[in-house]
Amino acid sequence: MSLRKQFGSKVTAEHENRYAKSTHWDGKKFENLEETKMDISFQTIPKLLYKQFCERKGREPDKPLDILPFDKEKFLATSEKTKFIWYGHSVVLIRMNNKTILIDPMLGPNAAPISPMPVKRFSENTIEIIDNLPNIDLLLLSHDHYDHLDYESIKRLESKVSQYYVALGTARHLEKWGVAPSKIQEFDWWDNVDYNDIKITFTPTRHFSGRGLTDRAKSLWGGWALKTSSENILFSGDSGYGNHFKTIGKTLGPFDFAIMECGQYNENWHQIHMYPEESVQAAIDIHAHLITAVHWAGFALAQHHWTDPIERFISEAKKQKKKYILPKLGEIFTTDHNPKQEHWWSK
Repeated sequence: MSLRKQFGSKVTAEHENRYAKSTHWDGKKFENLEETKMDISFQTIPKLLYKQFCERKGREPDKPLDILPFDKEKFLATSEKTKFIWYGHSVVLIRMNNKTILIDPMLGPNAAPISPMPVKRFSENTIEIIDNLPNIDLLLLSHDHYDHLDYESIKRLESKVSQYYVALGTARHLEKWGVAPSKIQEFDWWDNVDYNDIKITFTPTRHFSGRGLTDRAKSLWGGWALKTSSENILFSGDSGYGNHFKTIGKTLGPFDFAIMECGQYNENWHQIHMYPEESVQAAIDIHAHLITAVHWAGFALAQHHWTDPIERFISEAKKQKKKYILPKLGEIFTTDHNPKQEHWWSK
């Protein structure tokens, strides 16, 4: 039963009629702003699958990654600066304008729950983190891939979440899993809303979506910009490098802090996931002052060494003279926090 529910909801004619109001819907699916392909042929699939599930050396840490325990009192304490906690991969908890915001809360143990071969998380017992979290005022979802949207995590969070802002087309999954439609608001690219004096904008990315064989690109994908009177933050979302970053920078930037996707890249799907050097360039394009890398330290979804994303990200940031931060998993930090740039993953 749980396995079937992980698929989420099928697309109905009613859904498609609603999606057709978007200029990014071509009549059958959502489209990227520029031509985007995945260069995977039937001949390369067996080799890729063998590497993914059988060649794991170096692609996973030698022991589970520790996550610092949640300090509820410190996190909820009133602060002029936005507070952040990164829980590995793309899970980010934010305290902004005295509201708690959770982005892409995939805290489950397996990024391939419908596959006979699991993709296990680098940290243990992460689903239990949810039990210690405070009430979530707003939950943001960038897209519906399994490594960002997890049935078990959503069900565990359900009683804590007041409101959901999600990519257009993603609401159908939440509704099937029991979330009240009245709590969910869908966003097309550039849609924005004022939430508790935070201007929240859904920004374009170069990616795709889908949870099964028949729903590829049947929901949208993107990132989130959050702007207050004193801070401007961007969560890039999963994306290949593209012209949209310069457009975001021109339209919404500059940004005080950018949380950049960096990891799970491969030459066969280069157009939908950036190389680390491109992640830094994208941060330059959006005019970000301070940057950090996410979409790593969670799962081995590509063939690179598990620390390759952050090592290359740091090297390029130094080369480009971009200020960066390296938070530990579970660490509370702010944009004016300047801890030692400790390479915690190498210990």
